Amino acid sequence: MKLHVLSDRLSLTHICGSLDKEAKGVYVGDLLSWVMSHAVEGDVWITIMSNVNVAAVASLTEAACVILAEGVEPDPETIRAAREKDVTIFSDKRSAYQLCRSLGALFSDG
Repeated sequence: MKLHVLSDRLSLTHICGSLDKEAKGVYVGDLLSWVMSHAVEGDVWITIMSNVNVAAVASLTEAACVILAEGVEPDPETIRAAREKDVTIFSDKRSAYQLCRSLGALFSDG
């Protein structure tokens, strides 16, 4: 599913990055070293972490995007790093659980 479709259907707040990437799955986690060793290419990564290292981990894992849950907003340094690394970031007020339910429904619907 293209990120522009995912964003429209979930009414996500687009922070930065391409909306043309393909999302293939979902990964949820806040421990960056764990995410780095378990997330896979094309994952929509849901986290509450918003520091500059999120852009690095998303880039390394080739995540389709990062969704910052619970209304978390990235700082300017994180946005700059995400742009440099071609990382797409969204923010949303829902919890990680609520986002997972919504994403699960989207992916099961095709």
